[in-house]
Amino acid sequence: MMENVHLAPETDEDDLYSGYNDYNPTYDTEELENDTAFQQAVKTSHGRRPPVLFNLASQYSANEMYPEALNTYQVIVKNKMFSNAGRLKVNMGNIYLKQRNYSKAIKFYRMALDQIPSVHKEMRIKIMQNIGVTFIKTGQYSDAINSFEHIMRMAPSLKAGFNLILSYFAVGDREKMKKAFQKLIAVPLETDEDGKYISPNDDPHTNLVIEAIKNDHLRQMERERKAMAEKYIMTAAKLIAPVIETSFAVGYDWCVEVVKASQYVELANDLEINKAIMYLRQKDFNQAVETLKMFEKKDSSVKSAAATNLSFLYYLENEFSQASSYADLAVNSDRYNPSALTNKGNTVFANGDYEKAAEFYKEALRNDSSCTEALYNIGLTYKKLNRLDEALDCFLKLHAILRNSAQVLYQIANIYELMEDPTQAMEWLMQLISVVPTDSRALSKLGGLYDSEGDKSQAFQYYYESYRYFPSNIEVIEWLGAYYIDTQFCEKAIQYFERASLIQPTQVKWQLMVASCFRRSGNYQKALDTYKDIHRKFPENVECLRFLVRLCTDIGLKEVQEYATKLKRLEKMKEIREQRTKSGRDGSGGLRGRRDGSAGSDGGQNCGAGSRGERLSAQLRALPRMEEPYDSSSNKELDASYVDPLGPQIERPRTAARKRVDEDDFADEELGDDLLPE
Repeated sequence: MMENVHLAPETDEDDLYSGYNDYNPTYDTEELENDTAFQQAVKTSHGRRPPVLFNLASQYSANEMYPEALNTYQVIVKNKMFSNAGRLKVNMGNIYLKQRNYSKAIKFYRMALDQIPSVHKEMRIKIMQNIGVTFIKTGQYSDAINSFEHIMRMAPSLKAGFNLILSYFAVGDREKMKKAFQKLIAVPLETDEDGKYISPNDDPHTNLVIEAIKNDHLRQMERERKAMAEKYIMTAAKLIAPVIETSFAVGYDWCVEVVKASQYVELANDLEINKAIMYLRQKDFNQAVETLKMFEKKDSSVKSAAATNLSFLYYLENEFSQASSYADLAVNSDRYNPSALTNKGNTVFANGDYEKAAEFYKEALRNDSSCTEALYNIGLTYKKLNRLDEALDCFLKLHAILRNSAQVLYQIANIYELMEDPTQAMEWLMQLISVVPTDSRALSKLGGLYDSEGDKSQAFQYYYESYRYFPSNIEVIEWLGAYYIDTQFCEKAIQYFERASLIQPTQVKWQLMVASCFRRSGNYQKALDTYKDIHRKFPENVECLRFLVRLCTDIGLKEVQEYATKLKRLEKMKEIREQRTKSGRDGSGGLRGRRDGSAGSDGGQNCGAGSRGERLSAQLRALPRMEEPYDSSSNKELDASYVDPLGPQIERPRTAARKRVDEDDFADEELGDDLLPE
C-alpha cells in the first residue's frame, strides 16, 4: 500500500505569501517616460493632447489671464482632429464679452452656432441667449429682439422672456411689451405642486417619506426656481406698468389682471402693494393709503402686509394713533410678522412707553432673529431707559451683523461717551469715519472729544476736516476762529469769522470779531473801515462806536467827535430805557397796591404819569445833538468801560468737559436716533 504514497519534498512546500509581488507591467507609471509606444500615442491626436491644453486655457480664463487663454484656445481650435471646436469658440466669445469687445464676441458666438449641429438644441439656445445679451450691451435692440423672439418660439425661458421685455422697453414698443409680458407669464414653471408635500393620511411610512423630501435638494431647487420666476415677473411688471398705458395706475391694473389669470395669481396682491409704493414715490400719500386700505378684507397674510405698510406711512406722518391702530391690525392678522411687531413697538416708543416698546421688539426678534430693525430699536429703548450696558450689548451684536453700518457705529460711540469713556468713544468714532470719511458731524464730534481731553492739535485736525466738508457749521467755524486767536494767528481767524457773518448776517458779533482780528494783527486802517461798515449796518451798536472812537483817537481822525457824540447819545438812551423799564415795574406794583387799597385815585395816577413824562422829556432834551462837541473828559470813561469783544463775545463749542453733548446734537442729519420701521 505504501508504494502508492509519495511524500512531497520540502522545497516544494506552498508559499502562503507568494504572488503579492507580481504585477502587470502596464501599471508601472515610473517607466512611462521610457515607454516608446506610450510616448508616441501621447504625441498623436489619439493621445487627446488638445484637452490637456483645454484645462490650461480654462485656468487662464479663471485667473483673468485672457490673452493667454485666447491663445491656448486658438491652438486647440486649429487642430483639425479635434471635433468640438465649436464649443470652445463659445468660451472664446465669453472672454471677448468680459473684455467688452462685443463685436468679436458676437463673431465667435455666430461661428460656434454654425459649427454646432442642430441636434444640440439646448446648446444652440444658450448661444442665442448670449448673442442677444451682447446685442443689448451694444444697443442693437432690434437684433437682440430677433434673438430672444427665436428663443421664445423654440424653447421659452424666464430669462429670455425678461430680456425680450427689456429690449421692447428700450425701443418703446408698448404693444410688444404687453405681448412679451404675457409670454413671460406663460413660461411653464416645471415644479411640483405644494400639495405633494402634504400627507393625505396618517400612514407613518408616507409621512416619513414626505418629511424626507420636504426640504431635500430638489425641493430647494424648486423653491429657488419659483422665487426667480416671481422676481422676473415682478420686475418686468414694475418696469412696463408706467409706460404701457396713459398712467401708471392703469398700467398696474392691466398687469394685475394678466397675473390673476396665470399660474402666478398670488403675485397680484404684491403688485397692488407695489402700486401703493409707486404712489408714495410720486408724493401721492392719499392714493397710497387708499390702495393699501383695499387689502383690509383680504386674507390674513396680505392684510398683515398692507396694514404694516399703512402703519409705517402714518408713523412717518406723525399720526401715531392711526399708526398704532394699523399696527394692531397687522399684528392681529399675523402675530408672527416681525415687521408688524416692530412698527407696533415704534408707535409705543413714540408715546414714551419704552418698557412696553422693548417687549414688542423682543417678540419680533423671537419670530425672526435676523430682524435688525428690532434689535436696533431695542438698543435705542435701553438707551432711553438709561440701561447703557444693555444698550451697548444690543449695538455690539448688531455691529457683528452689520459691520459697516454708520448708524450702529455712532450709537456705540455715543453710548461710550454717555458712560464717560472718551477713549472708547474716540476709537469707535474713528471706525465711523473710516466708513463715512466725509461726515462733517462725525468729524466735529471727534474734534470735540479731543478738545475735551486737552489735545488741541488733534482737535484742530478733525474740526478742520469737518469745516472742509461742511463749511456752514457755526460751532465748528467758531472753534477754528478761536483756535487761531489762541495761537496768535489772528489774520487766519478772519476768514472763519467772515464766513460766520455770511451765514448769520444779523449777528453783529461775527463782524466785530473780524474787525478786532484786523486790529490785533496791526491792520488799523482795515479795522477802521470794517468798524465803519458795521456802524452803517448796526447804528445802535455801542461796542462798535466805542472802538470807532478809540481808533479815530489813536489815528487822529476828525470823525472822533461825531462818533463820540453818537456814543454818548446811545449810552444816554440806554440809561433812559433802563430807567423806564424800572419805573414801569415800580408803577405796575404801585398801581396794583392802589387798586387793592383805595378808590377815587384817578387824579393821583394822572398826576404821577404826567410828572414821569415830564422828567423823561427833560432827560431826552438834555442829550447832546449830532453837531455838539463831545466832552474830552469822556476819554477816561471810554477807557474805563472798554471791553474787547474777543473776550466775552466768543462762546467756545460745547465739549464733554463742560456739558455732555446730547445725542440729538450730532444725530439730527446724517445718522440719527430715528427708529427703523419696515
